[in-house]
Amino acid sequence: MSISLSTLRPALGAKRNKRRVGRGLGSRGTTAGRGQKGQSARSGVGGLKRLGMRSLMLATPKMRGFTSLAAKVQAVNLQSIASKYIAGEYVTPVTLAKKGLVLSKSAPVKILGNGEITVAVTVKNCTVSASAAEKITKAGGTVNA
Repeated sequence: MSISLSTLRPALGAKRNKRRVGRGLGSRGTTAGRGQKGQSARSGVGGLKRLGMRSLMLATPKMRGFTSLAAKVQAVNLQSIASKYIAGEYVTPVTLAKKGLVLSKSAPVKILGNGEITVAVTVKNCTVSASAAEKITKAGGTVNA
């Protein structure tokens, strides 16, 4: 028999039915599968809440593959700016995206001080590290955050 998407099945014993607890005497005996006394045996107490982990449960994302909604900062080094820009040009997220140094023109950009720069450029709408700002001004450029 050939394997295809329509013939795939889970391995034997890989899938088990959920244990239906608290559904009366007939299913799990006199305590209905909840053990003897205590908070977890009572009704109205759910899952992780009874383990004292409610705040942790509320704080964690519930779906697999969670990605934060906060915009990721795109980092650009001075050496790549020095190789792509000429003197007098503006360094903005839009021009960085046009030159292929960042992926998105709308996400925030931070310029880092790795490398040397000799061209005088004007930086706008980007956050700049202290070492990068020092190197840019020493090369004759300006930084306008």
